[in-house]
Amino acid sequence: MTAHDPSAWNASGRLAAHVLGVDAATTPAHVRDAVRAFTLDTIGVGIGGMGSPYARSLVATAQIWGEGHDAGVWASDVRLPAPHAAFLNAFLAHCQEFDCVHEGAVLHPFTVVVPTLLAEAERVGMDGATYIAACAAGVDVAVTLGLAATSQIRFFRPSTCGLFGAVAALARARAMNEAQTVDAFGYALAFASGTMQAHVEGTPALAVQVGAAARSAFWAADIAAAGLPGPRGSVDGPFGYLALFEASSALAPLLETLGRTWRAADVSWKPYPTGRAAHGGIDMALALRAQGVTAETLERLDVHAPPLILHLVARPIIAPLEVNYARLCLPYVMATALRRGTVTLADFTPDALADRETHALAARIGATLWENEDPAAFVPQRACAVLRDGREIVADVDMLPGAVARPLSRDQQLAKLAANIAYGVGAADAEARAAAIAAVIDHLETAPDAGVLSRLAQTGR
Repeated sequence: MTAHDPSAWNASGRLAAHVLGVDAATTPAHVRDAVRAFTLDTIGVGIGGMGSPYARSLVATAQIWGEGHDAGVWASDVRLPAPHAAFLNAFLAHCQEFDCVHEGAVLHPFTVVVPTLLAEAERVGMDGATYIAACAAGVDVAVTLGLAATSQIRFFRPSTCGLFGAVAALARARAMNEAQTVDAFGYALAFASGTMQAHVEGTPALAVQVGAAARSAFWAADIAAAGLPGPRGSVDGPFGYLALFEASSALAPLLETLGRTWRAADVSWKPYPTGRAAHGGIDMALALRAQGVTAETLERLDVHAPPLILHLVARPIIAPLEVNYARLCLPYVMATALRRGTVTLADFTPDALADRETHALAARIGATLWENEDPAAFVPQRACAVLRDGREIVADVDMLPGAVARPLSRDQQLAKLAANIAYGVGAADAEARAAAIAAVIDHLETAPDAGVLSRLAQTGR
């Protein structure tokens, strides 16, 4: 075989075979539970995303791209062609950094897959069992590609891997054949994009990239269905996904786990609306606060963390503090946690971001490298507080809050949903709306129409 022999490239075919074979009836119960739970979470943070500063202007902009009534935009009465609705809903789900995450893959797999599937469900119809199977399949593909990387993240995996996952989900939902699915993966490669420069600078382009992945998933699946052959080596070819987007990778062992290890069950919750890499800092700040550390008593605070943490959130506080930068600024969120005892959506309003006392405290917080050979490691971390009276107090974190072994309770999940609804569309009936969404999700396997979830997420529907 040569580098130009298509028989050498089989990853897309193996992924396609797995995707098309997923059946809700034979998927393990804990996987179905995870799909339901993180669908609820994704819808919630998507509704809450309408409270972000850029959401409404982006919704208005998207309406000039084309008219249609296929699918609804969450937290609004706007209806658009399915690809554009999916674009906006995926943007909304990520724009406040509140969406669930797969730590090992360093990506948000549900954030692209759920808006894509629900837009498809509104457009052509989809029962709940099909939705669950397609969602589980899509998350499997996205996470498998993320986990295949053995080097530090270079491109924004929520949009790159997320696109492949959303294409897989559409292929399963549409019952495409294996050849069409492989072709669709080929067009996913053609459309894949996602720069980490947006993360470095802390701009809303991060969430726009997630939205673009959801929109591109429709294009890729539709083009493949139209009969246009796509590149077969989209995953493991010499210019395929892994060669282009990751410095080093090891995919083969992960392909062997398909159908045995279900990646939806490995996803973590986010209890705070900030980058996952900042959650350990918040946890340690709260532990220090419980030991009496305050803004008044603190001289300085040093965080010792793995390379990924420094790469993603160890950035200085700057003024004026822009909202997307602040969500990824470890000193800001730790200072907020020390002062307030939590971090919520209200801590990213203009008044909160301009608070001088928070800025002054954040300026005393820094981060240094704690060597770790795992490029995707979030823990362990240690925070060393030096007080003005000379005392030193230490806090450690070995497991992030919201991790698989440290999940949100059912009550916490529903409280997060209601809080996001209140933030996105108002508090008047937030709990009632949360209960209505949860009631559908609780019986999703037998639901005749999964699209009702998207309609419930709209204003007045």
